[in-house]
Amino acid sequence: MRPSAAPFLFTGTMLAAAGYGATFLFSAYYRAHGGSDVDTGLTLAAAMAGTFTGVPLVGWLSGRIDAARMSAIASAAVALGFLLLAFAAGGGLGLPLVSGFLIGLGWGMFYIGAPMALSERVTDADRGFWFTRFGAFQMAGIGGGPVILNLVLSEAGLSVEATFMLVGAACLAASLLLWIFGSMAPGGERTSALRPWVRDIGVIARSASIRPILMVALGACVFSGLLTFQSSLVAGTGATAATFFAVYAVTVVAARLLLARFLATLPQAQLASALLTSMCLGVAAMFGVGLHPAFQIVSAILTGIGYGLVYSVIQTWAVNNTEPLYRHAALTWFVMSYFVGIFGFPAVGGWVLVHLGREVFLSILLAAALAELAIAASIGLRRVQAA
Repeated sequence: MRPSAAPFLFTGTMLAAAGYGATFLFSAYYRAHGGSDVDTGLTLAAAMAGTFTGVPLVGWLSGRIDAARMSAIASAAVALGFLLLAFAAGGGLGLPLVSGFLIGLGWGMFYIGAPMALSERVTDADRGFWFTRFGAFQMAGIGGGPVILNLVLSEAGLSVEATFMLVGAACLAASLLLWIFGSMAPGGERTSALRPWVRDIGVIARSASIRPILMVALGACVFSGLLTFQSSLVAGTGATAATFFAVYAVTVVAARLLLARFLATLPQAQLASALLTSMCLGVAAMFGVGLHPAFQIVSAILTGIGYGLVYSVIQTWAVNNTEPLYRHAALTWFVMSYFVGIFGFPAVGGWVLVHLGREVFLSILLAAALAELAIAASIGLRRVQAA
C-alpha cells in the first residue's frame, strides 16, 4: 500500500466513526421534539437492523466491488441518515426509523469494509501494525466525536438538527476521502461472483480462525456491558459515566498510536493473554467504585489497554490464520460475531442489572473476560507445543 494513501483512509475513518458516535444525540433529539426514550430505542433498533444488513452485504459483494468503494458508499449512507433526521425535525417516526436504518446500514458496511480494504492492501507481517493504527483513528472518532458535539451544543448553542447537519457533512467528507484512498491504493482484481461467506463457516470452524471469532464476541459483551450501563454501574457513587468514557477513549487512542509498532514485534499469543489479563482486572476494578471513584478510572485505563489493544491482535489472527481464499469470509464472520456481542449482551445485561443487581452483572462480565483469556491461553499453549 502506498504510504501517501494512508492519511486519506485514517482521516476518513475518524470522520465516519464520529458519525457513529453522534448516535448518542438521539435521546436529546427526541426530547427536543416531545418524544421519549421509547422513540430512541426504536430508532436504535432500526439501526441494529441496518447493521446486520450492511455487514453481510459487504461480505457478499466484496468480490465484485472494492471494499474501499463500499466504505465510501457506507459513509454516504450514514450522512444521508443524519441529514434526514435533521430535516425531519421529529415529524412522525417513519422517517426517523428510515434514518436509523441508513445509519446502521452505513456503519455495518463501514465497520467491515474499511478494515477489509486495508487488509487487502498490506502483507501478513504488517497487518497487525496497520490494524492497530486504523483502530486508533476509529476510536478517536467514536470517543472524540461526542466530546466535540457536546461542545457544539453547549458552547456554540446550535440545535440538535444543526449538529446533525454538521455530522452529515463530516460523513460526506469521509466518503470522499475513502473514495480517494481506493483510487490511490487500488485493491486486488475483482470478480463477477458473489462471495458465499455464509457457507464458508464450515471451513472456518475447522480452522484456527474460529477462536478469535469466538473471542471477539466475548470481548464485545464486556465492552458493551461496561459502556452501555456505565451510568447505572456508578449510580449512587461519586463517579460519573462521562469520566469512564473520556479516560477509556484517551487510553485506547494513545496506546494504539504509541505502541502499534512495538506490539507488532512481540509474541502475539503471550501479548493477547497479557492484554486480556488487564481487561479482566479492569472489570474487577469496577466492583470497587462504591468504595472510591478512583476505581472507575483504574477500570477505564485497564480496560482501555486490555480490550483496546487486544482487538487488533485477534482481528489479525482471524485473517492470518485462514487460507487466503477464505479470508474475506473469516473477517465477515469476525465482524458479525462482534456485533452479536455488542447488540445482544445489552438486551440480556439490562435484565440482569435490574433484577439481579450490579454485583451479579459485573460477575457475568468478568466470567466473559476470563473465558476470552482462557481461549487466548489455550492458543499460546498450542503454539508452544507445536514449537
